Amino acid sequence: MPDYGHDLVLGTFLTPSAADPHRVVGLAQATEHAGLDLVTFQDHPYQPAFLDTWTLLSWVAASTERVHLAGNVLNLPLRPPAVLARAAASLDLLSGGRVALGLGAGAFWDAIVAMGSPRLTPGQGVDALDEAIDIIRGIWDAAERTPLRVHGTHHHVDGAKRGPSPAHDIPVWLGAYKPRMLALVGRKADGWLPSLGYLQDGDLAAGNARIDDAAHGADRDPREIRRLLNLGGGSFSGSGFLQGPPQRWVDDLLPLVLDQGISGLVLSTDDARTIARFGEEVAPALREAVAAARASTGTSTGSVRSLAALAARRTGIDYDAVPASLVENAVEPGDRDYGYVRSTYVYTGSPGLVLRPRDAAQVQEALVFARAQDVPFAVRSGGHGISGRSTNDGGIVIDVGALDTVEVLDRDQRLVRLGAGARWGDVAVALQPHGLAISSGDYGDVGVGGLVTAGGQGFLSRSYGLTLDHVVAAEVVLADGRLVRADAEHEPDLLWAVRGAGANFGILTAVEIQAAELGDVVYATVIFDATDTAPFVESWAALVESSPRELTSFLSLVPARGQDPAVGYVVLVWASDDTAAAITSLERFLDLAPVLQQQAQLVPYAATVVASHSRHTGGAEATTRGGLVEHVTPELAARLGELLAARDADMLQLRAVGGAVNDLGPAETAYAHRTQNFSLLATARGARRARIDEWWDRLEPHLNGVYLSFETNQSPARVAEAFPPETLARIARLKGRYDPEHVFDGNFGVAPLPRADANDVPR
Repeated sequence: MPDYGHDLVLGTFLTPSAADPHRVVGLAQATEHAGLDLVTFQDHPYQPAFLDTWTLLSWVAASTERVHLAGNVLNLPLRPPAVLARAAASLDLLSGGRVALGLGAGAFWDAIVAMGSPRLTPGQGVDALDEAIDIIRGIWDAAERTPLRVHGTHHHVDGAKRGPSPAHDIPVWLGAYKPRMLALVGRKADGWLPSLGYLQDGDLAAGNARIDDAAHGADRDPREIRRLLNLGGGSFSGSGFLQGPPQRWVDDLLPLVLDQGISGLVLSTDDARTIARFGEEVAPALREAVAAARASTGTSTGSVRSLAALAARRTGIDYDAVPASLVENAVEPGDRDYGYVRSTYVYTGSPGLVLRPRDAAQVQEALVFARAQDVPFAVRSGGHGISGRSTNDGGIVIDVGALDTVEVLDRDQRLVRLGAGARWGDVAVALQPHGLAISSGDYGDVGVGGLVTAGGQGFLSRSYGLTLDHVVAAEVVLADGRLVRADAEHEPDLLWAVRGAGANFGILTAVEIQAAELGDVVYATVIFDATDTAPFVESWAALVESSPRELTSFLSLVPARGQDPAVGYVVLVWASDDTAAAITSLERFLDLAPVLQQQAQLVPYAATVVASHSRHTGGAEATTRGGLVEHVTPELAARLGELLAARDADMLQLRAVGGAVNDLGPAETAYAHRTQNFSLLATARGARRARIDEWWDRLEPHLNGVYLSFETNQSPARVAEAFPPETLARIARLKGRYDPEHVFDGNFGVAPLPRADANDVPR
């Protein structure tokens, strides 16, 4: 039987004795200390002399850091598959992706029946295990929105909610000996886990052949299935199989790997000294011997993609050319994580490849690779952008979410360094102990990169300004693959452009920002009956403009639904812990309209932008229209009231962006809108999407500019509204210098001026 080319997994098979419970935990820790990969335990729930295996697995997971864990094998008849699936996913999440699921159809049936399970014949046991695998994998598939339904003879679920997803692809290994079980391994399992003591000469080869035949019949590549083997009787003295010095062990084990395809070798022992020598002496020598033999024969190694996954690949992408550093974390259609990386907050994309670089150097590699492909590419930091421009259909997504560091560089100067993939809620939590904060939108799951390059209209806008106003340095991967630093002394023109038009110039990897001194804030929410919409909106806006800069407010308007009136949801943030001053200002808002609900509290700023780390699975596509507003006039308020009454928008929102936002001049950053006091947005789904555009034509005379992040229409007219003429001209000239081929054109792309005209850039 040929070598399947899997990496070696070496581990132990320990007895879960209840007589000395901490001894078995110590042996598991010794397995890790010896450098081995895997700890496994028998599972006999009917055996009172043994610890419960799942409880033991959980305890050992908390007592170790690196080693992987599995039952060997779990007694499925006594462990309901839906519950087992959630338990495995939970332990995998808690342990950082260290769980494997070894399953058996059941033996010792008298003892199993005594514990309350119905007796099954061997054939029924195989059928039950087959059904259980479908349930287990279905529970793990939390990206699938439909409830799980499996109507089996022995196991069934009817509308079970899916999730949680495990931290990694938990492999399902089956303990199998008979033909039907071996065929099930080939059809559905990730590994075969028999014990050598139960096998006769030739059984390994025959078992592999049967598994391979079943895999081919299920359109699988047999190399997808790992072959493991429990080994007993090892000793470093005497003679015979696995007897004698470590080199003798290597000589005995090498044929199992090279001739029988075994890549998981699990030693049954409860002796700490044997474990130590197996890990420290046998394991490295065996790995070296296997590597040398594979090199001499040219054996293909590494992960193998299923035929179904290969069929899901998209044209225009050379998947085999993905840089080696990016392969491990790349996600393709058909991968378990695809459902979580394909989409953004509102848009369900279908990219052909998602690259997830871990550092700036890998971002460079990802961009160079993406440019060489015949498909579009998008860049994602958090994926929360409501315009959906951080995914695509059939192209490549470069997801920088792993670049999520938060570091205080200089507390006295309030200088903070943020990775582009950090979430603003996590930033707020990290800065809170230092008495610092950065205004950053209204939702903690938003990524740093997308927001900081577009603006950053947050809960502290009137006291702090936009997020980008305080960026003093940026690290950017340019279109040609170079990583450059832009600050006051290096590439100052690029720093100007990044602050407001960053998506046009490269992929942000990190920024340095001056934070604000801030401890607790007063956070209030008031829900109003907004039936009389126009005077309510006009009065709210006037109050905001007349309030001290410490106050920033957002107003969200939701149309009437059924018997419920139209409501105005007002958020008020007072940027200090001066509760007396806050109350004085906040109480003025309570007279705007009938109050349906209110609350106010003194909280850390981090509590206003909590990061839930929700995985994006898309949804109904939305049209979002935006516009900047100098003042909310009676005419504009009347139009907004008419739009709300027509129910042609799912939501209208006005954000306060005056105060400190307008302290900068329009030429200081590529975000040039420095006279407006409010930012307006509206969202619409379904049939209302077309009507919202008609409404925007009516609102246009009252608007002055547009905020990039709140606009799905990327027509040239909208680009011109986003960037006033002088700003747009400067961006175009800088594009000619930094991105002459217009590589970055997917997010309000500005056409570059020819390179000859781009060198003379006014500052």
